[in-house]
Amino acid sequence: MTDNPISFTQGLQDSIFNYWNNFVESLPRIVLAILILVVFYYVAKYLSKLIRRRFLTADHDPLFVNFLSKTSKFVFIIVGVIFAMQTMGLSGVAKGLLAGAGISAFIFGFAFKDIAENFLGGLILAFNRPFSLDDTIQIRDFTGHVKALNFRTTHIKTFDEKDVFLPNSIVVKEPVTNFTRDGQIRLDFVVGIAYEDDITEAISLIFKT
Repeated sequence: MTDNPISFTQGLQDSIFNYWNNFVESLPRIVLAILILVVFYYVAKYLSKLIRRRFLTADHDPLFVNFLSKTSKFVFIIVGVIFAMQTMGLSGVAKGLLAGAGISAFIFGFAFKDIAENFLGGLILAFNRPFSLDDTIQIRDFTGHVKALNFRTTHIKTFDEKDVFLPNSIVVKEPVTNFTRDGQIRLDFVVGIAYEDDITEAISLIFKT
């Protein structure tokens, strides 16, 4: 027994008509969701530029500043997408995305504990700023100039031209001696003179030098 072509056509028309009605009813929410996405996108873009201008003028590492600006922009856009989904009535999908993001963050955070610890250490150093680029610092047995603050490491150039990359977690936990914080440095050293030399003349020569 075959289906009636007329009833099949009528059912197809009814389905199309229902879909169209649902689309028209949802059109205001769709427009509002698109508007929310546009607003969040431009706010995220402005926030990214603001972070780039603010921290690049404060002698932060450009690599870290670029990463921070891109991360903030990405997170803000994701928040906008979730708000847009809730506006369109897709709150279930939005909750699923949030749950998936939370589980993924937990898994990656546990698997890459050291990487996450060093990255958070880099964040603390970037905002706390115990040193700036080209400062002379000492951490443990390493003394040299700060060349870069990366995602995982702090790059130090020692006086004998060695490149030392210290994990940021160590830099945060260990005492940091900054010799050039205020632009001044004091050096103590001993000057020896012979018994037959004139002490007054030696002192005068030291002050003159």
